[in-house]
This record gives sequence, structure tokens and C-alpha cells, in this order.
Amino acid sequence: MAVYTEVGDEALAAFLADYDIGGMVAFRGIAEGVENSNFSLRTSTGDYILTLYEKRVNPAELPWFLGLMEHLATRGITCPLPVRARDGAALRELCGRPAAVTTFLPGVWPRRVRQEHCGPLGAALAALHLAGRDYPPTRPNALGPGGWRPLFERARGQADGVVPGLAAELDAALDQILAGWPGGLPVGHIHADLFQDNVFFLDRRLSGLIDFYFAATDTLAYDVAICLNAWCFEPDFAFNVTKARAMLAAYQATRPLSADERAALPVLCQGAAIRFLLTRLYDWVNTPPGAMVTRKDPVEYLRRLRFHLAAPDEHAYGI
Repeated sequence: MAVYTEVGDEALAAFLADYDIGGMVAFRGIAEGVENSNFSLRTSTGDYILTLYEKRVNPAELPWFLGLMEHLATRGITCPLPVRARDGAALRELCGRPAAVTTFLPGVWPRRVRQEHCGPLGAALAALHLAGRDYPPTRPNALGPGGWRPLFERARGQADGVVPGLAAELDAALDQILAGWPGGLPVGHIHADLFQDNVFFLDRRLSGLIDFYFAATDTLAYDVAICLNAWCFEPDFAFNVTKARAMLAAYQATRPLSADERAALPVLCQGAAIRFLLTRLYDWVNTPPGAMVTRKDPVEYLRRLRFHLAAPDEHAYGI
């Protein structure tokens, strides 16, 4: 569930009075997402999304996220555009939380990934990477390689209760991945969380990208590796090289990967798999009973990690 802070009618009306988007017509919570409180907002001028940023989000970083979204939208990336209030501010406060209104994107996310989704995704990711090149502010990736071992240590003691022997397996995998992590690859702004529920399609066309609140400045090809993990495994965790080939071909038609980036794909995919495995593991063992959050199974990413650790080279990904 993704409504942690309730918003009353009077508070919402007072908040909207500072915008030129008309009066409220309809308002409801959105039950997807895990980080913030999200609401679907319809006013007399159209549809919007209202987000209240909860305690896990650093308020000091919100201008960077909103600025990146505004930058990308003005450069042709179909993503939510922050709506500025009459005073010019995109970030305000509602019910004691930082809050922002963004434009609404039509479409639905694919519950089952098909090959026809993967090409448009690859093209959109490459376009995002290019569009972000002239956005000057940077944001370090707190969930990059430097954050993985500290995160693991916070869940190590309970790991074997999830899968017997998991702590030792992750220890060895982290040693291998961190020792082989590539340096000197092209860096830029990455989405870092482009899972299916953050990509909308409409009439078989990609209609938008959402949820930029894990975005950071990091290795561009690492973003590609995150998408290979999220989009190219079947429900039985078999890797679908045909989907990967479609994604990578479309990406490279817009932004060709260098030889070094292609050669680094196995370790980048290993890193992407262990990043999501560790965050899922931490949430799995630390979410209190009865919490209104759907935990995600870390074992799904353990299966992916094992595939990547066994991949001999970039050709395993259809290149």
C-alpha cells in the first residue's frame, strides 16, 4: 500500500488554492509503490498525481529529482512534469510532508513482459541517458557498490533463515562482484529503478516513464543491467536472450555501447541483481508483522544472480 499520510478535504483545498490547476473533482489514494504516499487527483483542468514524500526520502534531495524530471520532460522524454505553484515552487508542504503535483501519464504497465515491450524500453532508456547529459547537478547513488556490503551486514544475521547458506553465498558473491567492478565507463544520470510498474504502454506504444526517486548519477550501462534483470527473465527465472537482444539492439540504435561497456555486462548484471536482492532481503527480515507493505521475495533475485555469475561473457545477453 502506498498511502502513509491521509489528506483531508480541507487541507487539500487549501493546498490547491496555491496552484492554477482548478478545483478538485476527484481524489483517491494509489495502492502501488512503497516509498511515498501517492494520490490520483482530478481537477477542473485535468488529471494529476499528488505525491507526499515520506520519511525514507531525504527532503534535501527532492529538488534534484524534480529538476531532473522537468529537464527530461522539456527534452522530449515522456515522464511526469512537476507542476509549479503560483510562486514558482515545484515543491511545497501538505499535512506536514514535502509534496509535489505532477502531470498524469496515460497508460498501463505490462503485467507480463513480451518481446514487443523490450525494444521500446531499450530505446526509451537510451533516450533518457542522452537527454540527461546537460543536466548539471549530480546525485551520488547511495545504493551503488559502496552501499551493498553495509546493507548486507544489516541483514546477514537473518539471511540463513530465508535460504540456508545464503549469508556465505552472498559474502562470496559480493567479494567477486566488488573486486571485478569496472571503472572508467561512461557516467550520467540513470533511472536506477526501471521495473515494469514504472513503464507505461498505451495502444502497444510506450507512453511514459515514472518514479524517478531512485535516480542518481552513475554508470550508464549499469542502468541497462538493471533493465536486463527486470525485463528479461521468465516466470520460471530462465533468462530470455531474445528479449535481451531486442532491448539491447534498440538501446544501441540510439546510444551505442562501447566495447568496454559490452564486456562489463556480466559483472554489471551481477551488481544489479545483488543490489535488488539485498534491499529485498533487508525489507524481508525487517518489515514488522502487519505492516501495510507487500514484501518482495529476495529469492527471485538470488536466482537471477546465479545466472549472471555463471555467464561467460557479454554474448550470454544476446550481443
